[in-house]
Amino acid sequence: MIDSGSAELISGFRPQMLKFARLQLQDEAAADDAVQEAIESALLGIDRFAGRSALKTWIFTILRHKIIDMLRERGRTVQISSFERDEGELDEAFDRLFKDNEHWSPQGRPQAWGDPEEALAQRQFWQVFETCLEVLPARTARVFMMREFLGFETDEICATLVLTTSNCNVILHRARAALRQCLTHGWFGAEGRA
Repeated sequence: MIDSGSAELISGFRPQMLKFARLQLQDEAAADDAVQEAIESALLGIDRFAGRSALKTWIFTILRHKIIDMLRERGRTVQISSFERDEGELDEAFDRLFKDNEHWSPQGRPQAWGDPEEALAQRQFWQVFETCLEVLPARTARVFMMREFLGFETDEICATLVLTTSNCNVILHRARAALRQCLTHGWFGAEGRA
């Protein structure tokens, strides 16, 4: 039997789940279906939740599997026009990190991050990381999340999104550089943990 508290708690994650599913599926109806199926699965399997991870992590893992299944089921087709957004801004920001001789510019040089294991253990770090992900252009965030969160191999991302391997690698590199810069200023920099 599902208690109303569990149902309310799980349903509270719905807005974040929808945002993630929309980014990956690029289809409002499919995203809504994936989230609904994930919530139903979570509610039906709540008695199997052992508490070894956070409830949110467990629910997003269910959603992750639903999205992977849907992406594979689609036959890996995507409208290319959905990727033509905001890449110029990311290119310009990336170029500003380097001098003409391809060395780091003084303001682009990576800063020491201290003890990364300590930072990873802090919940606030993940809130900053999530905010940094939201700043990425949609295409860049989608490719990054497919690789790092959904666990797709590069060749599978390329087939799904109709990308060349080199283009995919450039997008991943720029995503990581943008996330590094955002985390440097938003978390690891002096202003990040005041």
